[in-house]
Amino acid sequence: MIGVCLGLTSVVWAQLSVSHFTLAWDHTIEKIRWEEDYRVTEQGLVLEEARVRGNGAGMEVPDDARLENGSWHYRHPLPPLQPLRLGRTPEAGDYQLCVDGQCHALSHWVGAPTTRHPFIQLWPCNTG
Repeated sequence: MIGVCLGLTSVVWAQLSVSHFTLAWDHTIEKIRWEEDYRVTEQGLVLEEARVRGNGAGMEVPDDARLENGSWHYRHPLPPLQPLRLGRTPEAGDYQLCVDGQCHALSHWVGAPTTRHPFIQLWPCNTG
């Protein structure tokens, strides 16, 4: 089964058997929640939709975004991401990975953010 691997430069720290997930975080300055929905494919991680709960520094909402339930929803056409690289430092806090409505910090699977490893990568992999 295809799922998602978490780690660095193809060194797997954790594997999750999922076909879809939401990546969520709070903007480090504005403290506004941001969410991105991904579909896992052989070609990479496909961004299906993004949501942000407001505007702020570096958080401009696209012109075609629509306001629904307090969040701006939009689609940003990108090619499949392989890998998806996320900056992760103790000062910025951690990302949450949500599956079927349950969210856990990435530290649940790979440990707390450190200055030694200031980023992490996610990519599709065989988990079965």
